[in-house]
Amino acid sequence: MSDTILKIENLSKSFGDNTVLKDINLELKAGEILGLVGENGAGKSTLMKIIFGMDVIRETGGYNGKISFDGKEVNFSSPFDALNAGIGMVHQEFSLIPGFKVSENIVLNRESVKNNVVTHLFGQGISKIDQKDNTKRAQEAISKLGVNLTGQEQINEMAVAYKQFTEIAREIEREHTKLLVLDEPTAVLTEDEAEILLETMKKLSSKGITIIFITHRLNEIMSVSDKVTVLRDGQLINTVSTKSTNVNEITEWMIGRKVSSSSEGKNIDNSNAENFMEIKDLWVDMPGEMLKGLDLDIKKGEILGLGGMAGQGKIAVANGIMGLFKSKGNVKYKGEDLVLNKPTYPLEKGIFFVSEDRKGVGLLLDESIERNIAFPAMEIKGLFLKNYLGFLKVIDDKAVTDNAKKYIEKLEIKSMGEKQKVAELSGGNQQKVCMAKAFTMEPNLLFVSEPTRGIDVGAKQLVLETLKEYNRERNTTIVVTSSEIEELRSICDRIAIINEGKVAGILPATASILDFGKLMSGIKEGE
Repeated sequence: MSDTILKIENLSKSFGDNTVLKDINLELKAGEILGLVGENGAGKSTLMKIIFGMDVIRETGGYNGKISFDGKEVNFSSPFDALNAGIGMVHQEFSLIPGFKVSENIVLNRESVKNNVVTHLFGQGISKIDQKDNTKRAQEAISKLGVNLTGQEQINEMAVAYKQFTEIAREIEREHTKLLVLDEPTAVLTEDEAEILLETMKKLSSKGITIIFITHRLNEIMSVSDKVTVLRDGQLINTVSTKSTNVNEITEWMIGRKVSSSSEGKNIDNSNAENFMEIKDLWVDMPGEMLKGLDLDIKKGEILGLGGMAGQGKIAVANGIMGLFKSKGNVKYKGEDLVLNKPTYPLEKGIFFVSEDRKGVGLLLDESIERNIAFPAMEIKGLFLKNYLGFLKVIDDKAVTDNAKKYIEKLEIKSMGEKQKVAELSGGNQQKVCMAKAFTMEPNLLFVSEPTRGIDVGAKQLVLETLKEYNRERNTTIVVTSSEIEELRSICDRIAIINEGKVAGILPATASILDFGKLMSGIKEGE
């Protein structure tokens, strides 16, 4: 690992008057794994967009400084130039074609073709795609990940975790890839799935592929990276060998303050509380996450966690109850039957959902932060409206703005103000906007799916603490779905593990990680 593959010198970038990167210097050698960390808005995504030649960089005036790749100075005019040079990138938000199979996505634009007589006469433009070879190539890439995919699955029918593996397999399949950028690749994976990916990264590194690994899971940084770089407020705070530092030190560099890991008051005994929601024989037809007759009682005033492996059904619980996927069964809410398959009904009854799919379900990307936060409360509850001429209802812009300012401050949403479009925010800050929408609704029952996906360690604690605050101070019943058991243990009173579409068991958050692991593996309580 003696040859330098990437060298960044005095790199700076501004969007108008807002400087997002300042004098960044970084050097990576062939086969190194760099852990890149920092709070949301620290500049990580902008740095990767520059390296990958994203259009938004050129369209906003380019950057200052120098980038050298594989011994040559570069300034890519498009991602295609970066790909051709040997740089692959797996983005936090997926870029797959929903109607295509896994294998078709993996070899897209690099398909194998068959030559025949017609090809010789009329040229390569009418060559026939070699489906057999394309499938073989895709399966070879998948096999390096060690996941259960054949390549024949339809993208739009798969769970989020397997879409992530498909993205990674696509980059692995590129023969000439020298640098691979992974932006929060484990955010939607369970611990076991993440471990498979980390092992894959080590294998790729041993073959000389350099990896930039962006994640907020610092334990993953410690286990797989050779060195770690910390960004804060657009500046490079430190680059050190991973062996010479620890999680606490990295955290302090990231956020400039010590982070408390206390979870005092998390376990309140709600065993004698009344059932707020009773779910009996719930079936949800959600591709990749089907429920198969789930029974579950949710206690009034508790924080209930839903955990389990990807694809076992935990994500489908809220999606089915909220009417986003076809469902059947019996659900009672506050003693009354809840109408299924009608998305507006639970909202009208005081139930709200923060989806794991923040861009597809959670946000109006071309609207402002303030309008996104206020929109559900405006539509469902008639808030933020005022009378005009005695009979017309118009938007109360001041109330909308004041509400947004409150949550921008409370949740530390890093932005250029409440008027900024949500599409321009980092992934983690978009997630905070989704949380602000939920809090503005002041629901009686709140479902939150993957609440800290793509959020840094400091913001993660802030979001979880805010959830606990709403639960304890307002007696809001909350159901949190997460791929991270430790996250659930830090906030929940009870945790239900979903396996094969049903509840495998329910444990207090204080139960051992081994007990949770057994339930996730299909071993029933007491075995």
